[in-house]
Amino acid sequence: PAADPAAAEAEAALFFSGNRVLAGAEPAAHCYCGHQFGSFAGQLGDGAAMYLGEVLGPGGERWEIQLKGAGITPFSRQADGRKVLRSSVREFLCSEAMFHLGIPTTRAGSCVTSDSTVVRDVFYDGNPKNERCTVVLRIASTFIRFGSFEIFKPPDEFTGRKGPSVNRNDIRIQMLDYVISTFYPEIQEAYSDSTIQRNAAFFKEITKRTARLVADWQCVGFCHGVLNTDNMSIVGLTIDYGPFGFMDRYDPEHVCNGSDNTGRYAYNKQPEICKWNLGKLAEALVPELPLEISQLILEEEYDAEFEKHYLQKMRKKLGLIQLELEEDSKLVSELLETMHLTAGDFTNIFYLLSSFSVDIDPSKFEDFLEELTSQCASVEELKVVFKPQMDPRQLSMMLMLAQSNPQLFALIGTKANINKELERIEQFSKLQQLTADDLLSRNKRHWKEWLEKYRVRLQKELESVGNADAWNTERVKVMNSNNPKYILRNYIAQNAIEAAENGDFSEVRNVLKLLEHPFQEAEGFQEVKEDAEEEGASAAAAVCSQETRSKPPYCSKPPLWASELCVT
Repeated sequence: PAADPAAAEAEAALFFSGNRVLAGAEPAAHCYCGHQFGSFAGQLGDGAAMYLGEVLGPGGERWEIQLKGAGITPFSRQADGRKVLRSSVREFLCSEAMFHLGIPTTRAGSCVTSDSTVVRDVFYDGNPKNERCTVVLRIASTFIRFGSFEIFKPPDEFTGRKGPSVNRNDIRIQMLDYVISTFYPEIQEAYSDSTIQRNAAFFKEITKRTARLVADWQCVGFCHGVLNTDNMSIVGLTIDYGPFGFMDRYDPEHVCNGSDNTGRYAYNKQPEICKWNLGKLAEALVPELPLEISQLILEEEYDAEFEKHYLQKMRKKLGLIQLELEEDSKLVSELLETMHLTAGDFTNIFYLLSSFSVDIDPSKFEDFLEELTSQCASVEELKVVFKPQMDPRQLSMMLMLAQSNPQLFALIGTKANINKELERIEQFSKLQQLTADDLLSRNKRHWKEWLEKYRVRLQKELESVGNADAWNTERVKVMNSNNPKYILRNYIAQNAIEAAENGDFSEVRNVLKLLEHPFQEAEGFQEVKEDAEEEGASAAAAVCSQETRSKPPYCSKPPLWASELCVT
């Protein structure tokens, strides 16, 4: 290794861009299949990721390392195997954000960009542009997915596609032996004399891990965006960061992926979709695990584990640390309902709740209410949210078609989309009459109602403890370590990407530093943009800080321009 830091960095860039192969590495691409948006797509595989090998850590832990975006692989199909700066910065920042939030995830070790460019049509709208090629070093115990086991699938009854290794049960056995002995050694040890029992214990464990993982996502408002079976980790990690998004304004039907037209992977659908994906994994394990065994495990374990973990996490977010009451589930759903009614910011409202107390005095309560309602969408923001999206003539044609020819309508439009548009029109017209004062008093009324229920529940906690001060200190501490102040909001990522595209990486570093301390002010961190000249940034990099794109604090709910951001 080179002695001085600059030479070491240059050498690292050669290895981590794929221009030089690490000693002992045997680059390979992984073959897998997948159900994409509910349909079996046949053979997929790593079209842009290259597996380098495994590294053993000092404690004997095993890390698989791979480069994403280093070029063509045997599974690139018609693509070029490249990734661009925009998507690479998003993956790099989000995998680190998730890790520091305590959510199981693959990690990002480095991000290397170049002057080479590729053409990308970001919004699939016929407006392609040149973007800089970038390579991310990804690290995980393994990148094996549910879809890895679908390579044995016989022809699918709907799509007719099949896996490349049909009838190769010998490989399925080899893969199961490898996965269980390597990543679930305690299961391998406990069931060494019965393969079916061992495989059942493995399926039960991945079912529970997946349920807990999704519960973690729901509790921080994370939407994955593309929960296909090939994007589900066999060890229960968040994997494959594409059109993900952290939800800002609470909307249970929030869809973060601009190309998910039917909302299959909406925020509130994530738990049931992951259960569906586990069902597909179960099918892929036959005959090594009979379906009647795996289906029973799925029905008995998944929902119960999800509900249990979700409620445990939500109790911590609400500071309910003493008692576990039956009514807590209702309190949580009423909180989310209030958030939905008032279009509240999911992250910021949870973060504020730790400053509410049982014996808050009336004047402080009013201040608290002001602060809480300031995290709800304004009339102006709501008009953007509910702005009708279809041409009125198109809508009336669709409605006429739904009446006259339901079969044809079913082919070209979905009832859910039409209903959503009608709801938007109704809400938008109501907003024309709504004043800011009306909205504020309505929101305050909703929040007062819920806070009274919350106060009653906190009172029950208080009555069950001996030392009120110690309880309150602990309550606030638990809340502040479960309710992040900083998440990777789309607009924050966008500002960092735009600066990086203009040669200034200081904002990516700033955001990374922030996301490494999501629950508190990062020590010595100033929410001020570093001097752009330091990185030799061009004048164009300053565009973000002009009037039209003023830069709010990193913990702020999104500015109005952010509503136009679309990730596909």
